[in-house]
Amino acid sequence: MASSFTWLDYSEKDRQKMLDVLSTFKEHETRDELGIGVIRDAFSEMFFPGTSTIQTRARYFLFVPWMYKGLEERKVPSFKIERRARDEEVRLIYALLESDDTTGVIGKDAKKNLKRLPSSIYWQGLEAWGIRLCPYPISDYHRSLDAFYRFTKNSSYSYEEELDGCERYHNWHPGLPQAPEDFPERASFKLTYEEACYLKERVLARHPETMLAYLLDSDVPSESVPFPWDHPICPDLPEQIQEKIVHARNFSDVIHGASLLYNLMLAEKMREISSGQVYDLVSYYEDELGEWADYLQSRRDDIDQWDYRRRFGEILSAAGARVTGQTWRFVIQWLQMALSTDGASIILENESAKRLIHERERLLKHRLAKLDNTEALGRWRGDSGTGRLRYRWRPVETIISDILLGLGRP
Repeated sequence: MASSFTWLDYSEKDRQKMLDVLSTFKEHETRDELGIGVIRDAFSEMFFPGTSTIQTRARYFLFVPWMYKGLEERKVPSFKIERRARDEEVRLIYALLESDDTTGVIGKDAKKNLKRLPSSIYWQGLEAWGIRLCPYPISDYHRSLDAFYRFTKNSSYSYEEELDGCERYHNWHPGLPQAPEDFPERASFKLTYEEACYLKERVLARHPETMLAYLLDSDVPSESVPFPWDHPICPDLPEQIQEKIVHARNFSDVIHGASLLYNLMLAEKMREISSGQVYDLVSYYEDELGEWADYLQSRRDDIDQWDYRRRFGEILSAAGARVTGQTWRFVIQWLQMALSTDGASIILENESAKRLIHERERLLKHRLAKLDNTEALGRWRGDSGTGRLRYRWRPVETIISDILLGLGRP
């Protein structure tokens, strides 16, 4: 959503339309306004390594290496590769738009003016899945190609050597399926059985003890669910994965209240400075916080057993999450307030909670903090990061579905 709300006179119909728009934010993970992204991303990578929120379809994990392998085979020099690669990716956009399934086409609207190309979106994931063997950032990979061509020209090796670990001779995994002869002119998102098997094998080989691997290797029927912990496979997952899911879910549920309170405070501030009739966002966020408190109460028996003071941090530390001391203090203080007796139900009147949120925004944004800066507040769209944490589930769900369909699974 690119435009901002205007805080002047509007009809009741306009007001309801705006509230309906805001409610859609609850269906998505939105901006990290309170600086807890490092925790969100750590759990996301534990469950679904190599993915991101801006990936769309599974076959891009093949489109990108196919494109670059073709350029390498034509010995496109380093000084030309960036331009030629961009041309290929733009061709891919138009080809996909001619296919029967255009959902998830990266560049669907921008086309040749696309700023962030699929190669940059999938680059990290290609390495995580063991498809990209070159360890460099994409710009360094481009610069390395001239030396790579010289090296491979003067080296002799066999396919057996490649499988024995001599992968340094390649930028791409030697088992990568061949690109179709008509690629990219007649590209589509439909995976062949061989391609789907390959992607599944790459995940199972590199990340066998993850939720992603078990979802790809399970016979549990695929179905769309709002959150990863709602999937019917969860009770059958290994205990160590189930434990991480419990921590991730509890954190998502409890930290959601901090985002709602932040937006309530912005709405109250906006009401103070606005002239004329304004949208009643204060009531909207008060209601949302009330629903959040009721939901936490419904999960009270489970959340009371949550060891967020010790085990939560141990799991994050073991995953390599670099949570700063300031971020950890903010998170623990919020969890303590929200999970104390009747904490969630009285959060609206808790001045300490509001002060914690205010200080956190000031620490993160300094002079651009919306609660302190009227100009910054004027750019508020009525919602700042109120979506519950799903840990990349929405795009991952689509990627998994693509692979399972390729395998012949419903």
